[in-house]
Amino acid sequence: MSTTTTLQKAGGPGEPGSTQPSDGLKAGLKNRHLSMIAIGGVIGAGLFVGSGGGIAKAGPAILISYALVGAMVVFVMRMLGEMAAASPNSGSFSAYADRALGRWAGFSIGWLYWFFWVVVLAVEATAGAVILESWIPAVPQWAWSLIVMAVLTATNLGSVASYGEFEFWFAGIKVVAIGAFVVVGMLAVFGVLPGSDNPGAGFAHLTDTGGFMPNGWGSVLTGVLMVVFSFMGSEIVTLAAGESEDPRRAVTKATNSVIWRIGVFYLGSIFVVLTLLPWNDKSIVDKGSYVAALDSIGIPAAGQIMNVIVLTAVLSCLNSGLYTASRMAFSLGERGDAPKSFAKVNKRGVPMAAILGSTVFGFVAVIFNYTNPDTVFSFLLNSSGAIALFVWLVICLTQLRMRKILVAEAPEKLTVKMWLFPYLTWATAAMITFVLGYMLYDDGNRETVLYSLLVAAVVIVVGVVRDSRRKGELAAGAAAEVAVDASVDAS
Repeated sequence: MSTTTTLQKAGGPGEPGSTQPSDGLKAGLKNRHLSMIAIGGVIGAGLFVGSGGGIAKAGPAILISYALVGAMVVFVMRMLGEMAAASPNSGSFSAYADRALGRWAGFSIGWLYWFFWVVVLAVEATAGAVILESWIPAVPQWAWSLIVMAVLTATNLGSVASYGEFEFWFAGIKVVAIGAFVVVGMLAVFGVLPGSDNPGAGFAHLTDTGGFMPNGWGSVLTGVLMVVFSFMGSEIVTLAAGESEDPRRAVTKATNSVIWRIGVFYLGSIFVVLTLLPWNDKSIVDKGSYVAALDSIGIPAAGQIMNVIVLTAVLSCLNSGLYTASRMAFSLGERGDAPKSFAKVNKRGVPMAAILGSTVFGFVAVIFNYTNPDTVFSFLLNSSGAIALFVWLVICLTQLRMRKILVAEAPEKLTVKMWLFPYLTWATAAMITFVLGYMLYDDGNRETVLYSLLVAAVVIVVGVVRDSRRKGELAAGAAAEVAVDASVDAS
């Protein structure tokens, strides 16, 4: 089904009272599933694992880095929420780009996003395997990777409800863990936590070691590059909304709550780390920021507790990654941009071919991670690294065009609106472009951007060629029809 049809069809997915998406997928996700997917979508393993490096680079000013990226994500989600609330679609921004920018754009960004997530599957499966092998060394790491992939594939093949239920509990553990960390940490900061080994310095550590910005503004920009990738996945809820009981309400709620989610889970938890310990404490890098903070309080077995939480975050990312990749493949199949089998669903409303196709690539990537880690897998990793930023940029450009289309055709569906349109949309696009440009300037990220641009260029060329051929075929068909009509009239 095209986006045009979705917009024009009354009573389609997203209409109040609708319980069955018109594309064959089943509305198996409950409101509690969507709420937790929305909350958990912004809490990735990168928050737990990668924050220590950012703190070491920027000091307390890493909070500015998180705030800048967080604001960018909030704005992107607001734009996406505007379009998704008006027209819930399993293809989300790919389907909207299809209509607003052209078939080549929807094709390109859809396949690039699919590629990003199937590579993430391999990365997360390996990360989970490292933790599991440390607990049960009798099973080799590669076997744990395949086991984790197989289990979550089975979950996704069962039904969308089983995916939602698993994600509900995975995300729930992350949310409870971060919430408890913030509460316990703040009590320790002010010296009122019973039994704490940390004397509690209040907010002194934010400025007592070289000031709030010890390494200058350049470190804040470097921090942006280090933290931006931990925010990936916030857009998943807009894909999942199409399989919920009330898509429009779910998208609106998720979009409106993204500000406090980022504020509490990212800024709140990093703030706690920075107030419990001096930013240059070696344990922050050696042990990880959260383990170091828990150790300073005197929490027993802090490392193992964090391993459990990180494993949960990894499994959550794997679960959602497979779901997201399969739904994007399903949408591409519906629009004729992927094999038709990807658009078919079974009796449970599950796109089996799309799930298995995504899983196969994920399994292949896992194998490359162990057989060719420095060549093939390194290329896959680098060539997908900047794609999420490309997606955010396309969402900005798409929303600029889709707002005009919606105002002209269905203004009553603009229940969620981007703030300060179009100025804030352009400002967000400029910020994303700046981040990509700064990545090119930065030695550690240049290769990632160049490889990602190379893959994007190849996919865009394929998309443009396909679009040109499609238009040529339509023009030829129209000309033949006119010729037949003229022949009939002449006779």
